[in-house]
Amino acid sequence: PPPPPPFFFLTHMTDNPMLRSLVGSVMCIRDRIISLFALASSLAIWATGDNPNIILVMTDDQGYGDLGVHGNDQIDTPNLDRFTSESLGMERFYVNPLCAPTRASLMTGRYYLRTGILHTSRGAAKMHGDEVTIAELLKDSGYRTGLFGKWHLGENYPMRPEDQGFEETLIHKSGGIGQAPDTDANYFNPTVWRNGEQLKANGYCTDLFFDAAIQFLMFDSEKPFFVYIAPNVPHTPLDIARAYSQPFLDRGIDPRTAAIYGICLLYTSDAA
Repeated sequence: PPPPPPFFFLTHMTDNPMLRSLVGSVMCIRDRIISLFALASSLAIWATGDNPNIILVMTDDQGYGDLGVHGNDQIDTPNLDRFTSESLGMERFYVNPLCAPTRASLMTGRYYLRTGILHTSRGAAKMHGDEVTIAELLKDSGYRTGLFGKWHLGENYPMRPEDQGFEETLIHKSGGIGQAPDTDANYFNPTVWRNGEQLKANGYCTDLFFDAAIQFLMFDSEKPFFVYIAPNVPHTPLDIARAYSQPFLDRGIDPRTAAIYGICLLYTSDAA
């Protein structure tokens, strides 16, 4: 059997004053992430050797302190804590100021301005089509590649994930569910795109993305895989069933923070 996959678990930080209480330290910086230039290069080399399977997970706008493993005693995240203990930890990394810049650096290993990314909206979240992504490197080295969740680096050819090395995709568009072009969508019944085809899904967004990733992983193939799981949670608009946020409300936590913790609890208990 192939060797167990290395796991890379990354979270976004935020400098939004309303969310500072989630972190409780000066490390509360939006979209904090590592530039993976060296990693991308070395993985292309590894693929010619032992061919390790690779799973990369990056949550969206989750604070550093929103995990039990980071010392938060108000939220229990046993599955994510275990996931962290079994993963490759990246405790020293560089910062990009916003979401799309972070993802451009993550995919290319380059400073985001060099990729054509300037911001998150108004035409400034379009990565140059000739950028070489980690998915392209691994695909060329014999890997199956899949993206499930948030892309946010361009929605038209040649900027789509399927143009940038991902063979199987299930994504939402723009910077979040409920933004253009699917402004009438919500987290419970989102509009998503599977391999470029629009569909109206039934189910909670996190479940949809993780289920699709699991199906991809279960596919009978002798090829190694690279799976990039990029859930849009706990990014706003914080659509969450009351049952998940209620335990935190009962502890006297403010409603916004309780909703964020509830979303973290949801994918800790159900999607892990």
